[in-house]
Amino acid sequence: MSSSTSAAVQPRTPLPKLQLFLVLLIQIAEPITAEVIYPFIIGAVRNTGITNGDEKKTGYYAGVIESMFFLTECCTVYFWGRLSDIHGRRKILLMGPLGLTLAMLGFGLSKTFVALVIFRALQGIFNGNIGVSRTVMAEITDSTNMADAFALVPIMWSFGSTVGPALGGVLANPATQWPHLYGKIEFFQNFPYFLACAAAGLLAFIAFVLSYIGLKESSARAKNTDIKIPSFSEESAPLLSDGPQLEYSSSSSVSGKSQNHSEIAQPLGFRKLLTADLRIVLLNYGLLSFTDMSYFVLIPLIYSSSISIGGLGMSPYQVGLILGIFAFLNGFWNLFVLTKLLKRIGPRKMYIVSYSSFLVIFPLLWIIRDVARRSGGTNALVWMLIVCQLLAATFYVPTGSTECAVWRVGCGQWVCPNDSLRSTRSRPSFASSLFSLSLESPVAGGHLVDIVLIALSAAGLFCSLRLPKVG
Repeated sequence: MSSSTSAAVQPRTPLPKLQLFLVLLIQIAEPITAEVIYPFIIGAVRNTGITNGDEKKTGYYAGVIESMFFLTECCTVYFWGRLSDIHGRRKILLMGPLGLTLAMLGFGLSKTFVALVIFRALQGIFNGNIGVSRTVMAEITDSTNMADAFALVPIMWSFGSTVGPALGGVLANPATQWPHLYGKIEFFQNFPYFLACAAAGLLAFIAFVLSYIGLKESSARAKNTDIKIPSFSEESAPLLSDGPQLEYSSSSSVSGKSQNHSEIAQPLGFRKLLTADLRIVLLNYGLLSFTDMSYFVLIPLIYSSSISIGGLGMSPYQVGLILGIFAFLNGFWNLFVLTKLLKRIGPRKMYIVSYSSFLVIFPLLWIIRDVARRSGGTNALVWMLIVCQLLAATFYVPTGSTECAVWRVGCGQWVCPNDSLRSTRSRPSFASSLFSLSLESPVAGGHLVDIVLIALSAAGLFCSLRLPKVG
């Protein structure tokens, strides 16, 4: 019987449910800790006193804090991957949620701008190893069940993106929101955002405890060395009883060909990784991440800033609920609508359609701000426009079908299912500072940020047309 016939009749390997659950639990910590601060970041910056009461300058400092997370995450992700190749996946993964717990507690206790920046940077550093979890997922699955395992990633991200903003909005400033419970507690008056940060840190700590107890080492390289990796379970037992065990490098990609247990893929250099197709994918994914994060850091600024300076005057509670509900509904939208659309029109067209939604979102934000300013508040028309803007945003959120589409275009169906993808991810954030600059600039009546982001979206759409076509 030929190898192709054997592959065609190869039975599906059952998913290692416990190991997969623990890995996904660690992954959830990233969106929760990344987005929990969005509803109250404006208030946190103002409380440090660094703006000297000038609300227009808030965006500059909020932008610095928000950017530090993704900057340090981007700078450390490759090195976390290298360390996991040497010392094993388990040790490196466990450091993430434990470090996040401490960083979130520190952020909630910070009263100066410098302290906020430091602890936000630490959050990014400890989230930098989250990409190792993708490698673990590739190592504990095979060709028959890998797609099913990775299909759970956007669902987990959507769940975390729902919980994070909701925690930040509902639990921020509890002494004011629930005066009968927390109003007389001086601690919550002095540290109004500690409760929200502590809740996010608690979820990360739960992930650490459960993973410490149940997570096994998945790297064959670590098992074949003298490195001792403590665990409450037997480390020598294979995670999958049947099928070939592939070994992935967290800092490189491997082919989809079968390998024996003894074959270990060696890390590839950057030059070998950067093929022509991957370069265009990186360009598009970089533009997607850049535009995506510009939008996400701009939303809490616009929603919470005063109407008189170009915002919508919402409270952290309102911002948190809007972002949380949006993320929750968007998870179902991705799962039941966009995933089917992706299968119907293909990854390349899906990405082009998704990215083009930015040319609807940013003009709508321009219109919403003008309507709110002229009407003097968030009337029915403003809310209707906000709903339209959020509906347009459901087509692009990169944690679901859009992200899947762009990587499938450049790398095929999980040819690179490991941390080499994560190593290429960068989510720069500059929209907050640009928003403040717009408020102080006479250019376009305070809409400089809108003009720049619309132009950036147009450039990104043009680049998306250069994505390689896949068969």
